[in-house]
Amino acid sequence: MKLTPSEEQIMARMQPGVITLNGFLGFDTRNLNEIIADDEKVLEMLGISAEELAERMQYFSDKTFESYDLPVLIDEIYEVETNIVRGKLPCPFRHPGIYRKTITTLTNRKQQITVRWTALSIHTIKEHHFFEGKGSPFRLDPQILKKALLD
Repeated sequence: MKLTPSEEQIMARMQPGVITLNGFLGFDTRNLNEIIADDEKVLEMLGISAEELAERMQYFSDKTFESYDLPVLIDEIYEVETNIVRGKLPCPFRHPGIYRKTITTLTNRKQQITVRWTALSIHTIKEHHFFEGKGSPFRLDPQILKKALLD
């Protein structure tokens, strides 16, 4: 599917060095619509929405807000830590708002899975169903994310 001029601008903003050092697309050669559509197919197969995953991610990030960069144990299963650095990032989709530079790391001790995300990741998943391109440092595979957050 051909990209609109607006979508081409969004993909240009996702390139390395524009908003973030490594960008949002990794080594993925698919266009933006294909990346999103493929992840939405996985979500449908899993029976969960991008919004549900984003809300769960936000829940864990919120639980660590007062921990001052120390890990917290939630429900005796999830070890979660959020690191905050100076600065904020805009949404590459040009959605209003800017997002704190945070990295939340969650380890599901039961499943032995560790995932990490940023505040911007929560936004792009919830509002744009964008889990980043394959090979991106913050790519979140919906299937692994669901297993880490909900199983």
